[in-house]
Amino acid sequence: MATEIIVNGTAHRVDLPGDVPLLWVLRDALGLTGTKYGCGVAACGACTVHVGGQAVRSCQLALADVDGPVTTIEGLGSPEAMSALQQAWVAHQVAQCGFCQSGQIMQAADLLANNPEPSDEEIDQAMAGNLCRCGTYPRIRAAIHAAAAALRGEGEG
Repeated sequence: MATEIIVNGTAHRVDLPGDVPLLWVLRDALGLTGTKYGCGVAACGACTVHVGGQAVRSCQLALADVDGPVTTIEGLGSPEAMSALQQAWVAHQVAQCGFCQSGQIMQAADLLANNPEPSDEEIDQAMAGNLCRCGTYPRIRAAIHAAAAALRGEGEG
């Protein structure tokens, strides 16, 4: 059964069963490999994308249940035009192995879309479902604060 899905502003027609997880639609059908497979049970956050403007775990969201446009890490910015959040991630040298980082950034983007000036506690709460084996949590928090300041027009913070 063919389904139309909007990903990063582009309409795609995919011929897959409705029970296929969005993660595999993105990676296998559309070739968008920035979204990672981590645990497969929505516990680690590596597969976080935005659907209808909200952060969701794509490994547990069936194609048939996608309700709204999808934004992946590829749609958040590019190497040539990074978002403020991606720029802060680089400036604060957040990534070590990098595996979880696309999910971390997508979760952080959702946080900043809803809270332009989060406290440390609010950041920790919003990011709690995104695991980082390298333990870069202090750098993640610093990058989120810097991106929030930049988005408010306060420079890098």
